Amino acid sequence: MAETKEKSLSDEKPKPRVRPIVRLGIFLISHSFHVSVVCCTAGVLALFLLPVLAKNTYISENALMPGSASPMLSNQHVSDGNRLVKDLTNPNSKSSETGIESHKIIAQYMLDLGAEVSFHKFHPQMNQFHPLHFFSSPDSGKIQENYSCSSYGINTVGIIRAPRGDGKEAIVLVTPYNALKSGFGEALSLGIAYSVFSLLTQVTWLAKDIIWLVADSQYGEYAAVAAWLREYQTPKFSSLSTPNAEMCPDVNNLFELKGHSISGSKFSNSFRRAGTMAAALVLKVRDQNEQFEDTISIYAEASNGQMPNLDLINVVNYLAVHRQGLRVNVEKLWSLLNSSWLKSLGEIFESLAKVAKSLYPKWKFGIPATEYVEGTATLASSLYYQALGVPTGPHGAFRDYQVDAITLEISPKFSLDKVWRNDILLRGGRLIEGVIRSVNNLLEKFHQSFFLYLLTSPSKFVSVGVYMIAFALLIAPLPMVAASLYVDANSSSNCSKGDSSTPSAITDTDEHSIAIRSWKWLNSAKLVFIVHLWGAIVSLLPYFISQIPDCSPTTSFMIWVLLSILSLLTLNSVLASPLACAKATQEKEWALVKSVTISSLFIGLGLMSVINFATAEIGALLMVPMCLLAQPLKLDVRAGTLRSFCRMICNLVLGHIAFPPAAFFLLKGMLDGFGNANVGDFWMWVESLWAWNSATYLFIGMVQLPCWVLCISILFHTC
Repeated sequence: MAETKEKSLSDEKPKPRVRPIVRLGIFLISHSFHVSVVCCTAGVLALFLLPVLAKNTYISENALMPGSASPMLSNQHVSDGNRLVKDLTNPNSKSSETGIESHKIIAQYMLDLGAEVSFHKFHPQMNQFHPLHFFSSPDSGKIQENYSCSSYGINTVGIIRAPRGDGKEAIVLVTPYNALKSGFGEALSLGIAYSVFSLLTQVTWLAKDIIWLVADSQYGEYAAVAAWLREYQTPKFSSLSTPNAEMCPDVNNLFELKGHSISGSKFSNSFRRAGTMAAALVLKVRDQNEQFEDTISIYAEASNGQMPNLDLINVVNYLAVHRQGLRVNVEKLWSLLNSSWLKSLGEIFESLAKVAKSLYPKWKFGIPATEYVEGTATLASSLYYQALGVPTGPHGAFRDYQVDAITLEISPKFSLDKVWRNDILLRGGRLIEGVIRSVNNLLEKFHQSFFLYLLTSPSKFVSVGVYMIAFALLIAPLPMVAASLYVDANSSSNCSKGDSSTPSAITDTDEHSIAIRSWKWLNSAKLVFIVHLWGAIVSLLPYFISQIPDCSPTTSFMIWVLLSILSLLTLNSVLASPLACAKATQEKEWALVKSVTISSLFIGLGLMSVINFATAEIGALLMVPMCLLAQPLKLDVRAGTLRSFCRMICNLVLGHIAFPPAAFFLLKGMLDGFGNANVGDFWMWVESLWAWNSATYLFIGMVQLPCWVLCISILFHTC
């Protein structure tokens, strides 16, 4: 007996040990509800902690050396710029209906300095929605077919060849100028640029070519810069020839300048180029200033949340503050500055910082409450404009070609007298000189500092390694909840259809039915796929609606809604039944649909975070709570508990907020007031997104809207 007992024990195989990572996964899936609450709470808290965790900016590239050399811009250069301002503000320069005289004056001033001058003609492009524009190069757009002499835009371009350069690199200075409706601010920006341009023609340290682009902004600042860049980067050999002299005599005379006062100069009809662009600065001057000191505003956001290298902003901030005494501003959401709850939150963080410092004096944590409020308003603005995916200035055209560029808007505290004008010309010119000198020192492109960041002030930023923590915490529960729902749906289904017999009593038919039930998720995957296919159709509908002539934004929006509902009903009757999940025989069919929906949301947010983090972050704040809480309302009504009642209220509130038009009107009401909201505003906003090829438009149509429809179908599931 003892031998047989030992034999049986030796025949038993030892059970394989479960790996710790598997145990952790099983634990997280089995406690997915508590994990979701902890992660979502931590994600929102981490988002509010970002202004506290912001670091001071620093210049990573040592070769920039801002402020290492004394400025060379003198009063003589300022007087040269002043002469240009006087000539441009002279009423005689605006006598022509096409503003040709102003272009002649600017070209003449450039030629007097020995620069290479050329004119670039362009036609305004119609920003029209086309589905393939999201996947095409920046050289996409439709040129107006019926154009007249007045529909031409003319950019004036001057190039200085670097005495120490080889012509392979260049720095671009852009000054938007509308010759027909120019104000004193635009003329002053040209004066600042000309004073710097006159200096750079005399220096010997210049190693990169300098391009001064006077962009004709009568059709928009961005359009003029983008047209010039298209020709610079992707030349078209079917060039726009000089118009007929009988049709456009002013334009024809413009191109005959070389036969008159500029004979023998460096003027050319052909398009002039320099080297690869190392950086670009867009300079603007405001006519009025609401501040009590000279300020300079920095605009950096480009299409789809692209940002220039942080070192470029750091150089401008350092030179403006420490060398020229200018106050630097970045955009803020002003509605948050007077928020009482945000101020209370800042006071809480300030108190916690004092407690932490008392426990450990070396721990530098926390900022004053007022600084926290300003930092949060700046951070929210940075998130907002990056999420829109629409450039905040003409610098966005350069980012489409991976050129680091920012827009500088100087707001001088001056009257129109000569003293204040000379002061702002001198300080603004020395600022531009310092930035150009720093970029001129670079031996390679900007690469040392950050490209992915959020600003909380001109001198503080949050890097990608910090702000991704908040996003990762928000989406971390999604795969765990999806796995938990799948396991729960299959286990409950098997228990309901099985018996209490031992495993040896299970027949082949039972095993076959269990295998079939384990693949029931394919029906839910098919359902989710069809709804996302419907979202793609909804995203393409504006292309056809925009073809309707003389259609107001409100009418276009209503047509869009009607066609979207009709297309959903058509898919419902032809391919599947997206809204009729109750036809399934399983009680937990809604759980499988929710599981696949959460998985698709996780994939969509993950992909969007690579394209535009800000859009993914805002989308996660809207959609993750709704998808995690979604449950049939009938189950909550049957339960009748306080917890189920609170969940039902949260589902109804989140269902309204997460609907894209409702989220837009809520955000617009918070910023501009609810009295200014209009149904057609949503169409105009969406129209601006597709006109700029913003990926946010695709996220709304192909991720947010389908997931919202699936969550609503789960809420009204007739289980």
